[in-house]
Amino acid sequence: MDRRENLKVLITGTVATGFLLSTGCSPEDSKKAADIISAGSYGRTPEEIIVNNRLHADTFFTEKEKSMVSVISDIIIPKDDLSGSASESGVPDFIEFMMKDNPKFQLPMRGGLMWLENLSQSTFDRSFLDITPDEKITLIDKIAYPDTTEDDMMFGVKFFNLMRNLTCTGFFTSKMGIEDIGYVGNRPNQWDG
Repeated sequence: MDRRENLKVLITGTVATGFLLSTGCSPEDSKKAADIISAGSYGRTPEEIIVNNRLHADTFFTEKEKSMVSVISDIIIPKDDLSGSASESGVPDFIEFMMKDNPKFQLPMRGGLMWLENLSQSTFDRSFLDITPDEKITLIDKIAYPDTTEDDMMFGVKFFNLMRNLTCTGFFTSKMGIEDIGYVGNRPNQWDG
């Protein structure tokens, strides 16, 4: 290759690179990318997108069940000086998603909500949603401590363990929960020497 050939290749490469860079970075492209990311389809295969759309379109809980899930999750993680409650961070929606995404949770969750409703009816002659906050705590205390729970409450204990696990997972993976624990992400070491 002689000097003329080298100059042609060099100039052609420079012009082509400039052309490609000027057409690849437009505001419309960044808006499209932002739309894809906010739609939840970024990095998903077409099959995953179909499954996610189906999961978001379905509903699992009835209104009463979702209200019960919200109340129980707020008992587990109430609002305090540092952060909001579990329901304010979107935990009931997270639990709804988990029920649809993982069918093995459906029977224990729905059965547990029915069990708790029956316990409320037999103890206070009122629905769980209609009893006072102190009465709700009384019922939850019966199933919240597995080591001291009576044998006839073991189904309730299993339900509450599932509810507690899902509530904590949903809360501490939400923006509010991450701020609550003070997680700042990976940081490089700081050398003071």
